[in-house]
Amino acid sequence: MQTKRALVTGAAGFIGYHLSDRLSREGWRVTGIDNLNAYYDIRLKAVRLEQLRNHPRFSFFKIDLSDKKGLETLFQKEQYDAVVNLAAQAGVRYSLTHPHAYVESNLVGFVNLLECCRHQGTGHLVFASSSSVYGANTRMPFSVHDNVDHPVSLYGATKKANELMAHTYSHLYGIPATGLRFFTVYGPWGRPDMALFLFTRAILEKRPIQVFNHGKMQRDFTYIDDIVEGVFRVMQRIPEPDSDWNGDAPDPGTSKAPYRLYNIGNNNPVSLMDFIASIEAALGKKAEKIFMDLQPGDVPATYADIDDLAADVGFTPKTPLEEGIRRFVAWYKSYYGDSAR
Repeated sequence: MQTKRALVTGAAGFIGYHLSDRLSREGWRVTGIDNLNAYYDIRLKAVRLEQLRNHPRFSFFKIDLSDKKGLETLFQKEQYDAVVNLAAQAGVRYSLTHPHAYVESNLVGFVNLLECCRHQGTGHLVFASSSSVYGANTRMPFSVHDNVDHPVSLYGATKKANELMAHTYSHLYGIPATGLRFFTVYGPWGRPDMALFLFTRAILEKRPIQVFNHGKMQRDFTYIDDIVEGVFRVMQRIPEPDSDWNGDAPDPGTSKAPYRLYNIGNNNPVSLMDFIASIEAALGKKAEKIFMDLQPGDVPATYADIDDLAADVGFTPKTPLEEGIRRFVAWYKSYYGDSAR
């Protein structure tokens, strides 16, 4: 059987690292790219890459998606059965102060990738979207069949733009494209700017944690292994045009083009205070809490409707929050020790 080939962008990132590792273990030939920017500790990215280089079928190139010529040169060397775009400028709050970083990476970079997929005949483009696209929506659970035209952060707006751009290329050029809306991913090797990492570090250092919206927040926390399993299954399900799609009543989640959207979430929102309590239990330490107002760009709650994902690829996330946090804490202590550094 011919070896399948995948390009994973953002391979040194949190999800990109775990997906590249899974694909390599499953026998895929994986090309990873990343610009290795300093949004968070570059050393963590370097160690992830060291782990991936243990796989003989994994290769890495330092390329920024905004580097059009560099990306084109890469695509000219090889055809990919799947391209998984996980490279992006992440972070809701960072987008308030560094908007141009999101334009370069999430918009310019993404259209460069779409052009390469168009000209090189990519088998399937799978790209990361985000629960942030739901913005001001309040009807729960969030469904891919709902309108999402009211983002509340530039980050969310760029992810919505990615969905629109991918649909356009799918419609015009027949590129099979699937967008995945991730819901608050956590786990070992996670991002240092995310709540679990920040809270764990602060508690171990005996520093107070900032609890936004006075603790009245809910998040659909999704363990990294569940995310990767969902992505892995979706990669192998190439979307087909929806023959029932009707322009008089357009369904945002499907299309007459070979294009689909899925939520990947735990389908079980957890209150921020319960989340903190689970971290405290795993650490055996109590947190000193500073209660603060809701931050601009944040939303009070997220909750994923994953019926389409379950129906189409036969998968629903299964990792309980308490177990996922225990695994993260065990990794954190093994990597950093009982202090943060």
